[in-house]
Amino acid sequence: MLANTAMARRIGLLGGSFNPAHRAHRRMSLAAMEALGLDEVWWLVSPANPLKPAEGMAPYAARLASARLKARRSRIHVSDFEARAGTRYTVDTLHALLRRWPRNRFIWLMGEDTVAQFHQWKDWRAIAKMVPIAVLSRPGYDDDARAARAMGWLRRFVRPASRARNWTDWSAPAIIFLRLPPDRTSATRLRALNPDWHRRFSDAKRRSPSIPKE
Repeated sequence: MLANTAMARRIGLLGGSFNPAHRAHRRMSLAAMEALGLDEVWWLVSPANPLKPAEGMAPYAARLASARLKARRSRIHVSDFEARAGTRYTVDTLHALLRRWPRNRFIWLMGEDTVAQFHQWKDWRAIAKMVPIAVLSRPGYDDDARAARAMGWLRRFVRPASRARNWTDWSAPAIIFLRLPPDRTSATRLRALNPDWHRRFSDAKRRSPSIPKE
């Protein structure tokens, strides 16, 4: 069980709705784990995304269950930390995580498709000052990510991909763009193909979180 006195671990944090979790989530996480030399990746399943409409959002229990199914047999741990901590915004979640596990080294993982919205996140500059950020490539979004409004401020803090495994030596703000194997799987397309995907998880119950309590 992890505790504040345990040896520091290198952990990637991937937040999202996971509506549903899919192959690209897993592949990106495992590739980032290798590129950054991570011990684990934690998937933080959000109870409600402030930037996404409630319409079309599957029940939380189903999204959590889909993430656990997709993450099995890997060093990806699925967490309901935000639901338990009562946090809605990433900046508040990071504050809570850093308080609870002060010895661990965290890096925020973000898909290129998300960078364009980063300037809309609550206190996004504060987020960038709290932990390093690794941007994970997504087919078709490279130009949008580089031209994102937030990059006007973040550009000066870009670190070379060749030094990805040295991220624990960096002081935030620090951002790195990782070129990962392409995967065009998207939750939007999966929902379009099967709007009732969550019914297979209709009996899913919230279990104890994969990330242990203190």
